[in-house]
Amino acid sequence: MCMHCTRRQFLGASAVGGMALAAGHWSAEAEASSPQNAPNSKVKICVVVAGKPMGNSWGLSEAELAPVMKRLTQAEKNLGNVEFVIGQATNAEETAQLLEKAGPDAPVLAISADIFGLSSFNRENAVIPTIFKQGRPVAVFHMPVIGGHDWCLVKPWRDEGQRITLFNSTDYDELERAASLLRVIPLLRQSRVLASPPFKGTPESFTPEKVKERLGVEMVAIADGRYDEVMAKVDDSVAKAEAKRWLDEAEGTIEPMPEDVHKAARASLTLDQMIAENRACGLCVGTCMGWLPRGFPCLGFSRLNDRGIPAACDGDMDCLLTMLIFQHALDQAGFLGNAGGVDTAKNAFHLSHCSAPLKMEGPTGPKTPYLLRRHAEVRGGAVTEVHYRIGQEITFTKLVHLDTLLMFTGKIIEVPKVPEGEERGCRTELVAEVDDAEKLLENWGGGVLGASAKDYYASLHRVAYYGDHTQSIRHLARLMGLKVVVEG
Repeated sequence: MCMHCTRRQFLGASAVGGMALAAGHWSAEAEASSPQNAPNSKVKICVVVAGKPMGNSWGLSEAELAPVMKRLTQAEKNLGNVEFVIGQATNAEETAQLLEKAGPDAPVLAISADIFGLSSFNRENAVIPTIFKQGRPVAVFHMPVIGGHDWCLVKPWRDEGQRITLFNSTDYDELERAASLLRVIPLLRQSRVLASPPFKGTPESFTPEKVKERLGVEMVAIADGRYDEVMAKVDDSVAKAEAKRWLDEAEGTIEPMPEDVHKAARASLTLDQMIAENRACGLCVGTCMGWLPRGFPCLGFSRLNDRGIPAACDGDMDCLLTMLIFQHALDQAGFLGNAGGVDTAKNAFHLSHCSAPLKMEGPTGPKTPYLLRRHAEVRGGAVTEVHYRIGQEITFTKLVHLDTLLMFTGKIIEVPKVPEGEERGCRTELVAEVDDAEKLLENWGGGVLGASAKDYYASLHRVAYYGDHTQSIRHLARLMGLKVVVEG
């Protein structure tokens, strides 16, 4: 739960953590968005067929390359926001021409098609060295035997500091996964997020110039009073229709009165409008508790996340950036929650919060059943109690210090349903069986939080995703130059 503070108060008390944000470092909310800031723009990925597909014993034939091209066509269609620029290259000149055609922001998917197609037997004028000289991240797709020998150079290249990862597989679906992860980097450069202090988490995450430099994400300040201005113009008939939808689709309404849901719906529509007018693709609010008398924004956070627009409360920019990265990578919503503790008796981990998304499998996926309840801590308003799927594999993660991804996995074994008149933590809770609760307890934070370990939210919050994304997180970290720390 966050403490109320206006942006003006925060900037005036700029000694907090030494992290004052000079007004000049923020993008003003009133600035017109440039076209490249529009979320969901297509990004280009340069696909380099490295080497000559001649059907040699250690290389692909044209017939073996054909299903690769077919799967890339399908991946482009499935992903929706990528455009492949495809060509063949055997040397530096051909590679440079193809990269120029793709544009300066295009990451690279390299198809190893010849015995030494990537490296030309460790020559500087080869395909991969040319890509490295331009500082581009690269994913290599290599099929055993027929993909040649250069797969064994990927780790040495990475050890030299290059942003490269390897998909070594006969599964053509890995081409789509590689593309889904590569697109994250240019999509982040197109991303702008609305934010209001006070912020929580590791300090780098709420320093606008560092976020821009490291990830390319633009932080846009929510102007004082703008929330109230937008809310005053919300069409009441639209708010009533939105409230009716929440009431009709709920499995039940326990404590909230119709007026509570109506006010929450107005808050939700207010957030929608603020996102739209700033062409933002993410929201982080540290002042949400100050908004509660006019309507709880928790339904709005849930709705934005369901639509593929990451929204984080408690001013937690670590978690918002995590959610933005994985929205681009997985097209899935994440459940930002308080770590309720590790239960060594049940080998389990608890996560709990009051703004849980319903569509954990993406905007086109199914909605999770929910009840409308009052906010568990404030004991008023209207929020969701979401009943996540028992038996579902789940990944917990968070970006900290803009350079490290914390991670562990589990399986949901319990989703407590709190009886009317009782409270337990925050409103939505999941309990996940983990690999080793003792290890998770001892290694919480992975030793990388530093001084931020005593910041409750830097230590407390994690984001949960449906599915085991261990390998995707490792691939993505290599492409982005991040470290990965497995907590449990």
